[in-house]
Amino acid sequence: MFHETPIYNRLVAERGDIPAQVRGEADRIHRHLAQVMPLHAPQNPPGPGFRHIVRQAPGHGRPYTAS
Repeated sequence: MFHETPIYNRLVAERGDIPAQVRGEADRIHRHLAQVMPLHAPQNPPGPGFRHIVRQAPGHGRPYTAS
């Protein structure tokens, strides 16, 4: 983004390339999380009691049982 501006170049020379360091650390954390938490973990379906929650029907003001 600012790679061609003199102030960016001076800041990198003084402080290091912080955005690159942050990207590297984020990539490392992402890889670690991918090992610990699989991306496509099976989702648990709601239990049998879940169907009996009474809710208001949209726009009608009367309760219905979710199916």
